[in-house]
Amino acid sequence: MRIIVSNSSPVPIYEQIKKAIMDQIMNDELKENEPLPSIRALARDIKISVMTIKKAYDELESEGYIKVVQGKGTFVSPKNPDLALENAQKEIEKHLEEALNIASRYDISKEDLKELIDILGGEA
Repeated sequence: MRIIVSNSSPVPIYEQIKKAIMDQIMNDELKENEPLPSIRALARDIKISVMTIKKAYDELESEGYIKVVQGKGTFVSPKNPDLALENAQKEIEKHLEEALNIASRYDISKEDLKELIDILGGEA
């Protein structure tokens, strides 16, 4: 498992770790039931606080990406297609909000944006 964090990023470190693990799960770099490093081992490997790793793992578990088995360790959860779709939609929404903000600054109408999406999607 490879995780690269940037101290200069505006994104909190625990979110960078969480996203790196999520991306590897969604890209099948981490497979279903594959063990993840312990919180302490990962903290030591990437030189990050145990509490930061714990926060990332806790969020990944609450969102269904990983599961903790008492006495055994932490493992990649089975893929949930609904979860993947939900995350894709959240990411698209974030980018569309950004596009709407930019369009608003330059007085570009929603209709023009829709036309642009159609063109980029190959429908025009």
